[in-house]
Amino acid sequence: MDKRAMIGSRIAREFKDGDYVNLGIGLPTLAVNYIPAGVHVIFQSENGMLGVGPSPAPGEEDKDMINAGGGFITALKGASFFDSALSFAIIRGGHIDATVLGALQVDQHGNLANWMIPGKMIPGMGGAMDLVTGARKVIVAMEHCDKHGNSKILKECNLPLTAKGKVSLIITDMAVLEVTTQGLVLRELALGTSVEDVVKATEAELIIPAQVGTFGLD
Repeated sequence: MDKRAMIGSRIAREFKDGDYVNLGIGLPTLAVNYIPAGVHVIFQSENGMLGVGPSPAPGEEDKDMINAGGGFITALKGASFFDSALSFAIIRGGHIDATVLGALQVDQHGNLANWMIPGKMIPGMGGAMDLVTGARKVIVAMEHCDKHGNSKILKECNLPLTAKGKVSLIITDMAVLEVTTQGLVLRELALGTSVEDVVKATEAELIIPAQVGTFGLD
């Protein structure tokens, strides 16, 4: 199963018709390819665009059409282009319904760390701090564990924070977790994954309801 495609497909289910959404670089941008027919979502790219469409077909890329991470994009009918000042005015002004970001760590309090590892060279925080503060809903999309098999969902983040208490939903290759005032609630399991698998792969404590849904590629 293509884990990245599965996560992208599940992200897309969170959006409603008419939503304005910002997708962070990398994995979150895959969601634009899975919007259901009849649902119109206006995607913003923070480098200055509203109306981002699906990824172009191979060979049809336009070098002047890229998202904030440098990936090739298309423009839907009615798309608009503008400078960074207006782009961040949209974000900081509270006009984005949801943002989807990757993460190095998330904890059970909804804290997010996604911009630096101490001792490693970094380009800067980018727009993440503005997005998690300005968007009405913050979704984290990532693999459940890092490349060494360590959980990225912790009781307490130990890397420098991007924001405190802003994350409302976590979507991984194993599960969908909702951040609540009581803690992390396991809402859905990826197909082929058990509750025991998720508990074992998660450092944070989980609340397991009587009914847990499932998700996978349609």
